[in-house]
Amino acid sequence: MRKLAAGRLVIASHNEGKVREIRMLLAPFGMAPVSAKALDLPEPDETGTTFVANAMIKARSAADQSGLPALADDSGLVVEALGGEPGVYTANWAETEDGLRDWKLAMRKVEDRLRALGPSVSRSAHFTCTLALVWPDGSDLFCEGRVEGTLVWPPRGKKGFGYDPVFVPLGHTETFGEMDPSRKHAISHRAHAFARLVELAF
Repeated sequence: MRKLAAGRLVIASHNEGKVREIRMLLAPFGMAPVSAKALDLPEPDETGTTFVANAMIKARSAADQSGLPALADDSGLVVEALGGEPGVYTANWAETEDGLRDWKLAMRKVEDRLRALGPSVSRSAHFTCTLALVWPDGSDLFCEGRVEGTLVWPPRGKKGFGYDPVFVPLGHTETFGEMDPSRKHAISHRAHAFARLVELAF
């Protein structure tokens, strides 16, 4: 399995929350990460129907355009009672008519769908994360992680991003939005995926 040498690496994302988390995870490994946004790389169309496909699309695009190894994350909230939605379309649920993303709107959509199913509906959910690492020569690898939990309402906490304020990980009482970032990083879906990436690439 190919190993990742210390040095520059593109984090193939324009999502500042994801970039911040991935940067913290990379910190111990001698990497010098730069975001796709900082390099002014365009966001590719995520035309895949799986987390793996979309992560690969983003990483390959960033590696091709920058000439650097690129690490992409595709992650989402999977709600059992909603048949796995929003899933791979997690970010789409936050899109507004003006092309921006409103995560309060997205959380409300999930809650409204659950309430429409009745008071006894299961609120079980999980976050899943796929990390794809692509080198400029076309070599690649991917790994996955997930964290189980329960959805709550109303949203709680302002420390996370996305759906974090409504997600309580299994075995905890705080939402990801209430948790100190270091605690979240230790148990999150992204942390589980990254632990596997370390095994494979470092």
